[in-house]
Amino acid sequence: MEAGVEFDVGLTGRGDLAARIYRQLLDAILDGRLRPGERLPPTREMAARLGVSRNTVTVAYDRLTAEGFLVGKTGAGTYVCPRHHIHQRPRAAPPGRGLRPRPQWETLVREAVPVPAGKIPTRYDFRFGIPDPALFPLETWRRMVARELRRANVGAPGYADPAGHPGLRAAIARYVGVSRSVRAGAGDVLITQGAQQALDLIGRVLIEPGDLVAIEEPGYRAARLLFQSLGARVAAVPVDEEGLDVAALPAGARLVYVTPSHQFPLGTPMSVSRRAALLTWAARHDAVIVEDDYDSEYRFEGRPLEPLQSLDACGRVIYVGSFSKTLLPTLRLGFLIAPASLQPALRTARQLTDWHGDPTTQGALATFIDEGLLSRHIRKATQEYATRRAAIIATLRTRFPGILTPIPSAAGLHLCALPAPGSRVDFETVVSRARDSGLAIDSIAPFYAGHPEPGLILGYGLILGYGLIHPDDIDKGLALLADSFPG
Repeated sequence: MEAGVEFDVGLTGRGDLAARIYRQLLDAILDGRLRPGERLPPTREMAARLGVSRNTVTVAYDRLTAEGFLVGKTGAGTYVCPRHHIHQRPRAAPPGRGLRPRPQWETLVREAVPVPAGKIPTRYDFRFGIPDPALFPLETWRRMVARELRRANVGAPGYADPAGHPGLRAAIARYVGVSRSVRAGAGDVLITQGAQQALDLIGRVLIEPGDLVAIEEPGYRAARLLFQSLGARVAAVPVDEEGLDVAALPAGARLVYVTPSHQFPLGTPMSVSRRAALLTWAARHDAVIVEDDYDSEYRFEGRPLEPLQSLDACGRVIYVGSFSKTLLPTLRLGFLIAPASLQPALRTARQLTDWHGDPTTQGALATFIDEGLLSRHIRKATQEYATRRAAIIATLRTRFPGILTPIPSAAGLHLCALPAPGSRVDFETVVSRARDSGLAIDSIAPFYAGHPEPGLILGYGLILGYGLIHPDDIDKGLALLADSFPG
């Protein structure tokens, strides 16, 4: 026989017991906790749970049945009426009047929560930073996850290593050592829930309230807000066609966050001379460099420059990577590689925040990497994204001459287009119009901590992602964008 739903009834207070049971069951039906068709525990079982007489429970059940909320099935039990769909009182947490977060969090909430897309359905999706789920080898991944689940049944019980699955740590060390020349062994890798958790752990270990953190301008907004949430003072340092302007770094910065391989959002790589200058600056000012090497796996032309981590002779760089762009964001898999002096603290910070990630997913990824499937997937996806990227660049040049100029970028899942010289466009209005027409697209503007100064080479413009847009839809989508421009 089907088991009845586990339902908690509180009997504290005064009054008729049957009436209190009736009221709580009725409330649960009306607010949706007890769904149509769900079976309630038998009256004898419910009475034993509550420590009351069976007759007391029977009275409550009979009243609900008479009112049409429950239905009895001979030999099968008592069920919430399948035809009952009234949800008049949705449950909610207490309002908490008088409770307030720290003031800075009220500001962060306003800035971090995305503006709802509204009721207009997306016809053409140019959002950035999201890989095409259709390219993900789902069936292969399912087999590997199933294999890990079978292994888990015979594995040791208890919590796992906060640093992550040992096989995955070894696989990542080999993978980034070969593909990116990163210097690390398995013991140097700490697995995280995406790059964002890696940044959070780094901030917890290194940043004191009031410390100065330097970020790129424009730059990754989620990193800026995270460091601010930890109490840091954030200094936005401008970037140009060579990357971060090292000469503009504030002398007191404790930490510098950069995206040197594919600057976010503009896409330009940091030049060799700037990389050397940044490493020299960090050594001179006793600062830490956080190198976020996001989506650099997708390279369409040229040879990648060596990461800061592989050039670092003084142990100043923490290397952060993520599989959100190469696999799926929902897997929440990332990692960091830190100098040995920081590793115990970072491991402890991981343990204190969530102890460890999902060993099953991590084990599946280890096999995926070791069997060469990640490299194969990246090669296949890169070919597809190269086609989409080329189509966007060609269409921008034909549909937007004198209006938009693509920024040269050799890698990644998006490219940026800036206003052409002499072009004056209100991009916020353009983006708003485009979204109202069903076009998902973003402006560069929100990624500035301040406003660009007049005459800066890198001003406001658009970000065009090609992870989700089908090649056949690129021209149609950009035609819709063209219709969003004034005139």
